[in-house]
Amino acid sequence: MEAMDIMEQEFDEPVENARVMVRDVSVTEALTYKEDLEAIEGVGSVMWLDDVIDLKVPLEMASPDTVESYYENEAALFSLHIEEGYEVEATDAIYELIGEENAVAGEAVNTATSQKMAGSESMYAAALLVPIIILILVLSTTSWMEPVFFLTAIGVSVLINLGTNIFIGEVSFVTQSVAPILQLAVSLDYAIFLLHSFSDYRKQVEDPKQAMQMAMKRSFPAIIASASTTFFGFTALTFMDFGIGADLGLNLLKGILLSFLSVIIFLPALTLMFYRWIDRTQHRPFVPDFKGIGKRVMKFRVPSLILLVIVIVPAFLAQSETSFIYGTGEHPDNTRAGQDVTAIQEQFGKNMPMVLMVPSGDRASEEELVQELEAFPEVSSVISYVNMVGAAIPPAYLNESMTESFYSDNYARITLYTETDAEGDEAFAFIEKVKETADSYYDETHLLGESVTLYDMKNIVQDDNRLVNILTVVTVALVLLITFRSLTIPVVLLITIQVSVWVNLSFPYFMDTPLVYVGYLLISTIQLAATVDYAILFTEYYNHLRKEMPALEAIKKTIDDKIFAIFVSAAILSSVGFILWITSTNPIVSSIGLLLGRGALLAFLMVVFVLPALLVVLDKVIKKTTWNANFYKGE
Repeated sequence: MEAMDIMEQEFDEPVENARVMVRDVSVTEALTYKEDLEAIEGVGSVMWLDDVIDLKVPLEMASPDTVESYYENEAALFSLHIEEGYEVEATDAIYELIGEENAVAGEAVNTATSQKMAGSESMYAAALLVPIIILILVLSTTSWMEPVFFLTAIGVSVLINLGTNIFIGEVSFVTQSVAPILQLAVSLDYAIFLLHSFSDYRKQVEDPKQAMQMAMKRSFPAIIASASTTFFGFTALTFMDFGIGADLGLNLLKGILLSFLSVIIFLPALTLMFYRWIDRTQHRPFVPDFKGIGKRVMKFRVPSLILLVIVIVPAFLAQSETSFIYGTGEHPDNTRAGQDVTAIQEQFGKNMPMVLMVPSGDRASEEELVQELEAFPEVSSVISYVNMVGAAIPPAYLNESMTESFYSDNYARITLYTETDAEGDEAFAFIEKVKETADSYYDETHLLGESVTLYDMKNIVQDDNRLVNILTVVTVALVLLITFRSLTIPVVLLITIQVSVWVNLSFPYFMDTPLVYVGYLLISTIQLAATVDYAILFTEYYNHLRKEMPALEAIKKTIDDKIFAIFVSAAILSSVGFILWITSTNPIVSSIGLLLGRGALLAFLMVVFVLPALLVVLDKVIKKTTWNANFYKGE
């Protein structure tokens, strides 16, 4: 950002962020295309062969390497800068100008593609998701109207959350794609908790109002604990320096707060006003009774604990060794953006632009530096005053139009074209090499470009990761401590969910596939904050029963009574994740989706098999470390 600010102040020409390839054109036709590209609104500058050599001289007399970087086999490659905010309009106009047979690629194209996808893909995902959620809810209730009440209560809060974004001013395209669907999936539990309690108390008392009061009193601890853990987990994201994470965190914590208020204020009023609709639309249960499943699950308690001990260390080590992608990743081959990248690379090779700014005035040092940079195997070409015009010619003797792209009052600008990828070990090692080389000549140097941004991002988000994970675990632990008034229950619950997070994040390591870092960063918080709800619901009910019966009986009854409610929550969250993964062509959104879908299933399995085993095995310890436990003593 510092380098960007300096370059905007010192130079008129920014770093290029798009490449346009036009096939089957002569030099004259290419120059016409250049004029047409320059005329497009939002295109700040266009660079081509005529900017680096004199086209009045035959091309055969020029350096072949220079010519082939811009014009080869009657294909012309233009370097453009598209201004921020004009990415979508400018790329649409370029597509219209060049047609299907030619190609455009670059950072600006990635931004435009992501922005266009955000709206349409969110709608597509929602169109697939809502029927699936309705189906899951219909199967889990005994009234055709109950799912409508659930979705209305949470849907209202989702719409209010989207509307209040106008006060923030702008949101990232990742937030636009993910936040509404995540809010729906994560907070639907609150409505389910309340209405299930209401249905239970309707069987005990005749007055619906009294039943609702009892249901609110009974379900409030579980709802407030679930909402608090999720709220504080998402609050941790807002402390990130990385903008997308902070933006998504703010949106989600706003959404959780609105969902909580909707379930506590709006849903009871809605239900009491229209409870007769629930009565009139009753249907027989579609899912069989789960009585006896607790007995079967508890037979696996020893294998479950053995498996936990075996898995915990390898999963932790594997998730910390995963290789990451820090940008948006590559677009799929079945998209225009993906095909255009391939087409340009096949014709002209990789070409990653990078700008180095050094103090002006010392042309001898500048010439030495440029010669050293040109000798690097990763560098395809270097454009600077000393190798384009000549170190021996003083800039003062030339027209300003010939020197303004190379010199400002304070800085000399050197543009490197590299054959590295935008990111990766090779690209990042090369950036460090360029920095070290430039620093050996000058006390002050500034480097910028897409690769440099991703290199910086890598360093920033790794610090963010530690901060966010510590904040999430500490805040969730505090909420659990207050909720259960116990020293050991928070540890048991956090181990249960955290192991499912580690196992989830270890998959990319064992499958040898890089993971989009934003997805990793967000999911380590989102999965913990969202799925700890299952453990809270389970443990809260178990504690209630433990006051009336021995540990093993209490745990079996808890599994019998709560496995289906937890399965419904996990199925909804998992469906949300897998549908985002399937429908999104944005690598960040797709990555978050896959991790969320798999994480919800893993958390469900951990809560059903591992958590009961831990609660029974540690029963005496939990009893001693819980304030006013009042556990059943028996004979």
